[in-house]
Amino acid sequence: MAGERVDEAQEWLAAIARGEGWGDRADSSAHSAPHAMTVGLAAVPESVKEARDFALTALRAWGLGGMYDDVRLVVSELVTNALRYAPGLPDGVEGMPIRLSLLRTGGRLTCAVTDPSDQIPVHREPDFVSQTGRGLHLVEAFSHSWNWVPLSGHGKVVWACFLSPE
Repeated sequence: MAGERVDEAQEWLAAIARGEGWGDRADSSAHSAPHAMTVGLAAVPESVKEARDFALTALRAWGLGGMYDDVRLVVSELVTNALRYAPGLPDGVEGMPIRLSLLRTGGRLTCAVTDPSDQIPVHREPDFVSQTGRGLHLVEAFSHSWNWVPLSGHGKVVWACFLSPE
């Protein structure tokens, strides 16, 4: 049964990568299914807090509030990276160019952030003097696994997976 649930998460990520058009996300309302929730985010710094609040609401709804500290940190880093590295939007991208999606499948919680930038995430050696450059190290440290896939057309989805209680 757990393998089927992992397959469901992989299919969900593949569906995000295959076909979502950026114009489909013109509103900021959250969309949800029993075990999946999505919110569109504007390309503004305040969206990081909105993403954290959205994650808290979803985790509480699923009885996973105890995971919030780790998920909050990873959501903050992924949304911050989306804002930092996607400042210029491709032609035709308007409205809510960033999207946070959460999926609960069995003993896993997957957090996916889509953005319209084709710039890939780069896991750099940390510079302990610099104010930036440690985000993906934090994502790696606080999640079970992470990766990214390109979207069809423009953009990418960066995801992180957490092990969660059943």
